[in-house]
Amino acid sequence: MNDERIPIFYSCDENFMRYGIVSIVSLMENASREHNYRIHILHTDISPERQNEVLELANGVFEIVFEDVTEYLASIAHRLPLRDYYTKTTYFRLFIAEMHKEYDKAIYIDCDTVVKGDISELYSIDISDYCVAAAREQVMNQVDVFGEYAEKCVGVQRGTYFNAGVLLMNCAQLRERLILDRFIGCLMSYEFSVTQDEDYLNLLLKDHVLILDPKWNTEVFGEIPCPSGDAKIIHYIMFSKPWRYEECPLADIFFEYAKKTPYYESFLEERAAYTDEKKARDGANYQSLEQLARHEATSPNNYLNSLNRKSRAADRVEILKKIAEYERAGRFDEDVENDPPSRVLRAEEIDYIPKGFIKWIKTKLAFKMAHIFVHKLEKKRLFNVKEITGLEHLDGLQSGAVLTCNHFNAFDSFAIQIAYEASKQRKRKFFRVIREGNYTSFPGFYGFLMRNCNTLPLSSSYKTMKKFMDATNKLLSDGNLVLVYPEQSMWWNYRKPKPLKNGAFFFAVKSNVPVLPCFITMRDSDVMGDDGFYVQEYTIHISEPLYPDASLPAAKRSEDLRRRNYKAWADVYESVYQVPLEYTTEHPVEDLEYLKNPEFYEKKASEKGDAGLSLF
Repeated sequence: MNDERIPIFYSCDENFMRYGIVSIVSLMENASREHNYRIHILHTDISPERQNEVLELANGVFEIVFEDVTEYLASIAHRLPLRDYYTKTTYFRLFIAEMHKEYDKAIYIDCDTVVKGDISELYSIDISDYCVAAAREQVMNQVDVFGEYAEKCVGVQRGTYFNAGVLLMNCAQLRERLILDRFIGCLMSYEFSVTQDEDYLNLLLKDHVLILDPKWNTEVFGEIPCPSGDAKIIHYIMFSKPWRYEECPLADIFFEYAKKTPYYESFLEERAAYTDEKKARDGANYQSLEQLARHEATSPNNYLNSLNRKSRAADRVEILKKIAEYERAGRFDEDVENDPPSRVLRAEEIDYIPKGFIKWIKTKLAFKMAHIFVHKLEKKRLFNVKEITGLEHLDGLQSGAVLTCNHFNAFDSFAIQIAYEASKQRKRKFFRVIREGNYTSFPGFYGFLMRNCNTLPLSSSYKTMKKFMDATNKLLSDGNLVLVYPEQSMWWNYRKPKPLKNGAFFFAVKSNVPVLPCFITMRDSDVMGDDGFYVQEYTIHISEPLYPDASLPAAKRSEDLRRRNYKAWADVYESVYQVPLEYTTEHPVEDLEYLKNPEFYEKKASEKGDAGLSLF
């Protein structure tokens, strides 16, 4: 047996402790005896008599501790706004990490639950890279008005909005990220009124949540997300209370454990006494909650709109609105930000593979300046490559290759440069394809980098593009690496992969080299940028190289590479963000539809032929 006790927290008041004891009994009955457990019950008013009823359950495996948090709340009262938030037991979970600095990890469970599974299995889940692990909130996912509220008021996608009734907490991370201080700051500035503490938690922990299998928080609401036989924890949310409604789904499981408590008969009496008038009141309250969510989602004074007005740079807010508009319209290959005025790059102005001492000196100087610039950004925590996964795929390249990457920031090529410099491929040169205007029209420091950091500018001139194509083919054939952004457009901090153009894959086929799909995922750091948005932490995901399929006709090979690259990106997106890849477009996105039904789109492609495929 492991002597280290697994810490489990409940928060409760005098009346609700009756239901909480059912959860505790179920937890104790199903937990593995290979571990010891310490159950903390946070409260301010539970009577000694009620406490004794629960304490009688304790044994050599389970220690039970009642903690009156009144004194702790008094110690931080001067930091809290004059509201009653901190007297509500539902908010006590926010204090756990700070109150118990001896714990680096803990479990929180709501009292309106039944724990059918082994709670030590939940505790064993690795959350070293997350603040919490939690299951999706079914209300936000199943009811559109609440989903819109999550997205338009809280600023969290409905697919990643989590239910806070069952939490595996990385207490060390919560302390390190100063979540309690940030929560208090939010309380001072805005009052969420729909799901209250759950809204604050979702706002504060956005991008730092591991989404759990719904079996660990099977919410009794609408379409139940998990078969009851698979459920590890059943959660009777909102008005789905088995002690009030005889028709409540999975009520039999609650009463199976309720029979083992002193309150079984009182629960039956409470249900029998729950009148139609009270049930009608529940229905009216639910309708009121929907109306409140609808109002908040559209209110010009909701949290997100207020934040945009007060502290977020107006140009960034407008860019995000434009991105949403372009996505709905399917205009994926159009930039949402205005490039500097450009001019045509003429063929005689550029040597794509330059030689000579002067150019060598300029390139050396440009890379030196770029490294100093990136180092300063990193030092200020304004640029942060947190992790590189799949570096072995870059290390293993035996030839030149086309590297593809999603484009969401003017500095994202720095991230790929960092991956290249961390690899074993330094003997190969690394080039990047850039826009014509970036080469011809950027002034000063950035212009110097654009013209001298091994860049391959596109051009609207046919003669220049012929020169570009020849040079790119030679560089790849000679064993070098060329970075291409096949989405064509740059959308600021856009997280989804956009449909791809054929150019990168045409290069790979022409030079008979592989494509190496790189996809960068983002999450909010704890650093607020000058624009009022959190600086993003980047993880670079390098997938296995994709080789042209020699069994296909030459004209089909680039299209096949493009499809496989998109799939690699889509797989990373869905795995990391834990949501299905979907777009808001009015019409289906062909690449995504292809993944769902390749046979249909193969037939469609053969009917229309290969005409009309653009490189960029």
